[in-house]
Amino acid sequence: MHSLSEENYLKSIFNLSQGGKKITPTAIAESLANNPASVVDMLKKLVDKKLIQYDKSKGARLTDNGLKTALDIVRKHRLWEVFLKEKLGYSWEEVHDMAEQLEHVHHPDLADRLDKFLGFPEYDPHGDPIPQANGKMAKMFKTTLAEIKPKQLCRVVAVKDTGTAFLQYLKKLGIEIGSRISLVEKIDYDDSMIILVDKGAKTTVSRKFAESILVI
Repeated sequence: MHSLSEENYLKSIFNLSQGGKKITPTAIAESLANNPASVVDMLKKLVDKKLIQYDKSKGARLTDNGLKTALDIVRKHRLWEVFLKEKLGYSWEEVHDMAEQLEHVHHPDLADRLDKFLGFPEYDPHGDPIPQANGKMAKMFKTTLAEIKPKQLCRVVAVKDTGTAFLQYLKKLGIEIGSRISLVEKIDYDDSMIILVDKGAKTTVSRKFAESILVI
């Protein structure tokens, strides 16, 4: 059994590894809102437990045991998000914080029972793939709205930013998973974009906004 803090670190390293970049103590500290010095101390503990490998030149990497533990935590987190939204009616900006607590509940077959009860969902409410019991996951989407060309129609499949403020802003704009967005125009001056959501009113959004939405 690992501590709650250790599990949070392993999950953070797993999530950061999906971006394909070097995982530094600074990146981990930012993702967990921790002090970089305390991150280094925890990395040493995780190395001692053979859950990660770490050196300054290559950054942090999960070992096979570390990956197995991280996938288990991520699986429970994303399954709980589905449960909270679909079965209890919470909105997608509410489920993350609650799932952060529920993911640490340990029982041998809890995740399997929850998965079966929910009908074996492939994605959570934010479009992130849910690991299966064997560790396999559905396709992870990588194309952002910022990469779409003018006059091109796309569909929202996931969001990279799961913060409350961003999700509430999406709700205000009428954007959710499955929404269809047409790029009307890109503004060269600041890379902002004029978009049309589900044939509604035109809206201007920033590049930062567009980079936080994944589409196909």
